[in-house]
Amino acid sequence: MHVFHTTDKAHHGKTDFDILESTMCNCKRLESVSSNTTNDQDSTRPKLDKRPTVGSLNETVTDSTHHGEAIGVDGNVKHENGGFNKFPSDGLVQDPLHKVGENSIEDEAWNLLRDSIVYYCNNPVGTIAANDPSSTSVLNYDQVFIRDFIPSGIAFLLKGEYDIVRNFILHTLQLQSWEKTMDCHSPGQGLMPASFKVREIPLDGDDSATEDVLDPDFGEAAIGRVAPVDSGLWWIILLRAYGKCTGDLSVQERVDVQTGIKMILKLCLADGFDMFPTLLVTDGSCMIDRRMGIHGHPLEIQALFYSALLCAREMLTPEDGSADLIRALNNRLVALSFHIREYYWIDMRKLNEIYRYNTEEYSFDAINKFNIYPDQIPSWLVEFMPSKGGYLIGNLQPAHMDFRFFSLGNLWSIVSSLANTDQSHAILDLIEAKWAELVADMPFKICYPALEGQEWRIIAGSDPKNTPWSYHNAGSWPTLLWQLTVACIKMNRPDIALKAVQVAERRISKDKWPEYYDAKRARFIGKQARLFQTWSIAGYLVAKLLLANPNAANIVISEEDSELKNAFTCMISANPRRKRGRKKQSFIV
Repeated sequence: MHVFHTTDKAHHGKTDFDILESTMCNCKRLESVSSNTTNDQDSTRPKLDKRPTVGSLNETVTDSTHHGEAIGVDGNVKHENGGFNKFPSDGLVQDPLHKVGENSIEDEAWNLLRDSIVYYCNNPVGTIAANDPSSTSVLNYDQVFIRDFIPSGIAFLLKGEYDIVRNFILHTLQLQSWEKTMDCHSPGQGLMPASFKVREIPLDGDDSATEDVLDPDFGEAAIGRVAPVDSGLWWIILLRAYGKCTGDLSVQERVDVQTGIKMILKLCLADGFDMFPTLLVTDGSCMIDRRMGIHGHPLEIQALFYSALLCAREMLTPEDGSADLIRALNNRLVALSFHIREYYWIDMRKLNEIYRYNTEEYSFDAINKFNIYPDQIPSWLVEFMPSKGGYLIGNLQPAHMDFRFFSLGNLWSIVSSLANTDQSHAILDLIEAKWAELVADMPFKICYPALEGQEWRIIAGSDPKNTPWSYHNAGSWPTLLWQLTVACIKMNRPDIALKAVQVAERRISKDKWPEYYDAKRARFIGKQARLFQTWSIAGYLVAKLLLANPNAANIVISEEDSELKNAFTCMISANPRRKRGRKKQSFIV
């Protein structure tokens, strides 16, 4: 293993900071650490609570982002704004601005979140997936997952603790350029890892010293061996949130960061066999990372893709080499928004239209473009669809519509403006109308309804973890609270999120912050759920912070601009329902 090993295939521009971080970091085991801690620590465990001591940081480190920190012999950390954080004499870093008590759920959550922090060379770089002391099987829950860290990162940003987020962004960026192979095959450049782990190994030639190494997983060790499509998209979204929250744009303007953004975009925008503007992915390539019949064009990926495109367009620096990429990006934004709004949207009116579809239409003016058979409409949908409200379906492929309601995809479609204003309000109307189904005793159903019986055996492959109303098969996930809150704030309906948070507060702390809940009404703690799940904790904290300060939600919200609206209007006028001819049109923003 190497630290930030790079290949010729994917070279990021080097800055002073990169050169500093690319060198092997030798972290000697400190004399002040107790023998119990030393003996209990091995190379397979995450580096938790290894906070820097004053003696190990008596030097000045400044990076090229002009956001450096000068650490003096007195233990003071000087920030760019002139403020100081004081390291206590015992070597443990404490939070001088936000004293943590023991009397509230929020205080408990902040204590647990900080206990989950992972350190690399004495610097915080992320949070582990779960810190469950009762679990006998760690699996990969002791790793830092890209998608899992997003609510943690947002929580730290809202709390004014920026260093951990900046470190996470830059360290995961360096992992992007690693050479990764599985069975002699290498995936495309730009792929971000699903997770990484900080390992501590003995330093060659010196048994008394150790060094930290980052060990990433790009899916080659994951269950099912699926590459994480959403990791790079979430990374771009967090990068933009960091810049908007801190006002420090120097990170996103770095040469290596700009290169990383472009690599992700080129991977997503690469030409293929697909006729649709949506991203074609395999099953299990996002939050639902096990077989659940979402292969094809799942809504969650499309919403994150659209959001990442908007964020990237906002952050890319204008230069000659970026013109073609920005042009392709703009064209995809228009095509993707049209495709999702027109063909994924369903409400009672659209349901009646599908019910009366003609099939086997061979023409350029076909109404039933994807040859959807009316008999595909499931019986549960007739009862589930309210007279007021609607949602975006989970997937669309030739002769197939996945009518399941997927929460993250719908909520992030609101946040990113992939859904228009009327559709966004309709989604929230449906959530209110179907509160008993989607929230009940614990927010929020990851999807609805569950696959059961023969459908579960065929589509989910009889997965014993995804049994009906459990885990990804319509389990309830508290981490979705923060996406729900952002969506509600964007549409000026925070009362919905507040009500959901109040439901969660009745039991989530008593239940020890489970990963997910089981049963139709979420009355059981998930049968295989880890306790003290970090993104359950962080999701709750972000929801509380945003409800207290709704304007802060703007760091992740994307508003549709006028140019996109005008281009979308042109696409609507060319809709087949308005008798589009064979002439091909392109719309360049």
